[in-house]
Order: sequence, then structure tokens, then C-alpha cells
Amino acid sequence: MMFQSRITMITLGVADIAASTAFYEKLGFRRSSASNDSVTFFHMKGTVLGLFGRDALAEDAGLAPTARQPFEGMALAHNLGSPSEVDEAWEFTVGCGATPVKKPHAVFWGGYSGYFADPDGHLWELAHNPFADLGEDGHMMLP
Repeated sequence: MMFQSRITMITLGVADIAASTAFYEKLGFRRSSASNDSVTFFHMKGTVLGLFGRDALAEDAGLAPTARQPFEGMALAHNLGSPSEVDEAWEFTVGCGATPVKKPHAVFWGGYSGYFADPDGHLWELAHNPFADLGEDGHMMLP
């Protein structure tokens, strides 16, 4: 068997499942009926986003729960078709309760991006990359 280069689900460890679920629903994520009090699943294009208790996720992975670090070396990205779309998404997410981290601006590599954090501090990048096209379905297309 060969490992396939794809991600089917992203699970975020959260402090309060109900509060995080409400935040993502405000952003427009559609909750699956498979969700329950212990886990929330959201439909995404080709991937699932899961919200699971932070300590429960650590335990499931066989790790001891640890204090939350201010930056854990990962960001989720939402690529958009233009800088103005990034700005619109920024205003929307902040209006839904996201924590502004870095306001969108032109960046050194030639694109345009900014960062916000969800209620648990998970970083999301909103970006326009003029060097990577987006397909009609919104997925990034690499050369």
C-alpha cells in the first residue's frame, strides 16, 4: 500500500466545543448531523473540519494534555481570488468574532494576506496568491 497525498479531515482541539461550533457556524460552515456533544463535524469541499475537546484530542493521540502554547507552528489557509476578496473575508470573519492577528496587506512574496485566530487561537490565513490559480470549485491549482 502507498500513502496517498491527501487530507480527509482536519481536527482542531478546542476548549469549548459549543462556543467553537457557534463561531464556525457564524462563518458559514455547515454542521453535519453526525455531530454530537463531544465532537462537531463540518462539511467542506473535499475535506471535513472536526472540533474535538483539546484534552480529549491529546488523550486520543496518546499524549499528555499540555498548556496551550501561543503559537503551535500551524495555520489553516483560505485562498481567495483577489486582494479585495481577502479584505471582504477579513471584515466578515472579524465581524463573526475572529481575533485579528495580522491585517491583510501586500506581502514580500508578491501576494496579499492576513491572519485571524478562532476562539481557541488556531490561526487562519486569508490569502490571495497571484502565482497559484483557483479552480472553479475554489480549490488551489498547483503547476
